[in-house]
Amino acid sequence: MPNALISVTDKSQLVEFAQELVTLGWVIWASGGTSNELRKNSITVNELSDYTGMGEMLGGRVKTLHPAIYAGILARDIHEDEKVLANNNWLRFDLVVVNLYPFEKKVQSPNIDLSEAIENIDIGGVALLRAAAKNFQRVLVVCDPADYSVVIDALKSGQNTETLRRSLAWKAFGVTSRYDAFIAGFLSSGEVYPLNLYRCQNLRYGENPHQQAIFYSFSPNEKPFDGRVLQGKELSYNNILDVDAGWRVVSSFDEPTVAIIKHLSPCGIASANTVAEAYRQALECDPVSAFGGIVASNRVIDETAAIQMKDLFIECIVSPGFTSEAMEILSRKKNCRVIEIPISTQYSNEQWELRSVYHGVLRQSVDWGDPHGTEWRVVTSKHPDQEQMVALKFAWKACQHVKSNAIVLAKGKSTVGIGGGQPNRVQSVRIAIENAGERARGAVMASDAFFPFPDSIEVAAKAGIGAIIQPGGSVRDNDVIRAADNSGIAMIFTGVRHFKH
Repeated sequence: MPNALISVTDKSQLVEFAQELVTLGWVIWASGGTSNELRKNSITVNELSDYTGMGEMLGGRVKTLHPAIYAGILARDIHEDEKVLANNNWLRFDLVVVNLYPFEKKVQSPNIDLSEAIENIDIGGVALLRAAAKNFQRVLVVCDPADYSVVIDALKSGQNTETLRRSLAWKAFGVTSRYDAFIAGFLSSGEVYPLNLYRCQNLRYGENPHQQAIFYSFSPNEKPFDGRVLQGKELSYNNILDVDAGWRVVSSFDEPTVAIIKHLSPCGIASANTVAEAYRQALECDPVSAFGGIVASNRVIDETAAIQMKDLFIECIVSPGFTSEAMEILSRKKNCRVIEIPISTQYSNEQWELRSVYHGVLRQSVDWGDPHGTEWRVVTSKHPDQEQMVALKFAWKACQHVKSNAIVLAKGKSTVGIGGGQPNRVQSVRIAIENAGERARGAVMASDAFFPFPDSIEVAAKAGIGAIIQPGGSVRDNDVIRAADNSGIAMIFTGVRHFKH
């Protein structure tokens, strides 16, 4: 009868998996908590300590570190190795199931001390995984509960192939590599930064058809955004970039919000009482650029919203969900990808973001808007009225998602003109005003960084802008404030810049 060694921290699906193994004729050997969990659920299990003749020691630091165990895992299908096992009356282990102490999760806690972190460094588990993975030509190694069903199906169908064992082996080595990298990063206080990536999806091509592209994830078997494609083809390289930009926008708003994105740039952003109204207002901002873009919503898309979307060519629609009526309508848009992204996939959970550069990687903390304690101050003689304040707050948040130099014009809680990605700020102002047309009159204006000259204020005044919000901090702030006062424009300084490159 084949022997399985099981020692797991994450006990999800463990009982069902073990029961399947027993039914298939496997003998289960386990340690400590794993053994107790199986016995509690009436699973026949043997204690590893009874086999080795040694119990846990050093407060649980030593459990499975014994030659009787490792010889049984590392023994090859050759006469010499079989003789060693027989002479010592040692077992052969054909399946090793291990997951590790949650070191990475534990050290995310801001209050963890060094001693607690050290006790969450797994030694025996890593050694077991590495031993089993090294001997994949004979041994199955399982480090992820998600693979339990795969292994059971293979055993039932007689498909315990070397191809399967090899794929599980490299996954195990990936887990131990990532595990050690996080320990090194923690102990070195950032001198070592762990970056383990798993290929999850081959893309048709990159930004252009002559470029190759692959989607990698920080965890095995993840889809982009942890989402589900409900309709249409798999996301392309450019789709993933645009969906990322759109989901970042709508994740930063609490109210029902829609963002329309084209080439990583927002064409329109709006918040309203319903998704349908938010979409209508976002589309009005720049309906020409919206053609061929992606639509992101932070609320379920219903029939009313879907009806409004049916006539525009949209590459992709992403949302936490879609009603059946909405899906019926959207199903007629044959070339439109419909993606459901769990509401739990919020960027507020992310602490750091990475960007590749030549021969290196840049790492920075995520810009979640103004830091806690930021105080805005009115710097002009005229103060914004209540209606303008609502629009300024919305425009300021929307502006953070536009490429620098970024200018956003807004009325209420919707953009009416967006100008971004220009090397000079006054040009971004002109583009935003041109896109807004007559809607610029009475709108407010947000700028992601200070105005270096009063020219942008003068252009805004001619268009009828009523209030401005910007960080301030220019050596010519007094000139800029004077220009706003001369034009009867209210202006707020936030003291916080929000460049986006």
